[in-house]
Amino acid sequence: MKYVNVGNSGLKVSTVAIGTWHLPGSGQFVNKVESVDEEEFKKIFKKAYDLGINFYDTADIYHGRVEHNEDCIECTGNSERVLGNILKDYDRESLVISTKVAGPMNYYVNSSGLSRKHILHGIKSSLERLKTDYVDLYQFHWSDNDTPLIETLKAMSHTVDLDLSRYIGMSNVNACDIPEFMNLSEKYNLNNFITMQEAYNILDRKIENDKILYAQRYNLGLLAYIPLDQGILAGKYLNNYGKGSRITYYSGLQNEIDRTLNTVKKLKEFADENDITLSQLAIAWLLNRGRELNIKIIPLLGITNIKYLDDNINALNVNLKTEDMKYINELSSAYTNDNMGH
Repeated sequence: MKYVNVGNSGLKVSTVAIGTWHLPGSGQFVNKVESVDEEEFKKIFKKAYDLGINFYDTADIYHGRVEHNEDCIECTGNSERVLGNILKDYDRESLVISTKVAGPMNYYVNSSGLSRKHILHGIKSSLERLKTDYVDLYQFHWSDNDTPLIETLKAMSHTVDLDLSRYIGMSNVNACDIPEFMNLSEKYNLNNFITMQEAYNILDRKIENDKILYAQRYNLGLLAYIPLDQGILAGKYLNNYGKGSRITYYSGLQNEIDRTLNTVKKLKEFADENDITLSQLAIAWLLNRGRELNIKIIPLLGITNIKYLDDNINALNVNLKTEDMKYINELSSAYTNDNMGH
C-alpha cells in the first residue's frame, strides 16, 4: 500500500479509503429500514486494514443502509456506532478516522447546521458513538447559508484546539465560500481546512468547473465520494440487478443508469480490452486524474461485499497510459456535453 499526505498537511493516509455511507445489509428490516450486517463489515474492515488501508470515513447522519439519512432521524449515528464497535479492537494510532457534521441529528431547531452550538455538540456526540477521544479529520458535511462563515470556521478550528480533532475539512461546500474560508483562517490565525470531500468520478466532473481550481490553489486534498457512481461504474446495472441493490430505495438512480448506459458500455469495452474490471478502470482514472490536475485525490470506496475489496484494491496496480486517459476523458466529456440539459 502506498501512502500520501492529505492536502497541505503532514497526515499520511492510504491511497484509497473506506467509506461507511453504504455498508453490508443484513436482510433484516426494522421499521422498513434494513439493518447493517456488522459481522460482515468487521471482516471487510479487517481485510482492508491488513491490506494497509488506514483511512476510514463516516458521518454523524449515516445509518449505513439508508440513502436519505435526514429523512430518518432515528437512523442517524448508526454508522459511527458500527465503526466505533470495531475501532476498540485496533491500535488507534494506526488509524485515520474522519467524520462529518451539519445534518439533522434530532428534531430541535439547533440540531443541524454549522452553528458553534451544533458543531461543538456534534463532535462530542460523534466521539461517544465512535468510542474514541478524537477524530483525525472533522469535516462539515455541507454548507450552511444561515450561519456566518467566521462562526463556522472558528468552531471547527476550536475542535482542534480542544484536542477533539486533529485536522478540519469541508464537504459539499459552496465553491464561492472556499477562498473566503481560507482568507479568514489566515486573517485570524485559525486552523486551516485541509480537505474537500466531493462527488467525483468519470461520469460526474462538475467540480472541475470551480472547486478543483481552489483545490489546486490552496493545496486541498480531494476525498472523492461515489467513485463508482453508485455502482454504475462497476457495471452493476449493465445486466439484471437484484432486490438488494440500492436502486430499490434510491429513486433517482434509474434515470442515471439510462442516461449513462452508452458511455458505460464503451468504458466496459475498453476495460475488457485491457484485461481489467470496470471498477478498476474508474478508480485508476481518479488516481491518474489527481496526477493530471496536480492535486491529491483519495477515492472513498463503499464496500458492501468483501469480494469487491480485492477487485477495487487491484486498481492500484493498473497503469493507465497518457493515451488511455485521453480516450477516457474524451468519452467522459462527450457524455457530459450530451447531458448538459439534464
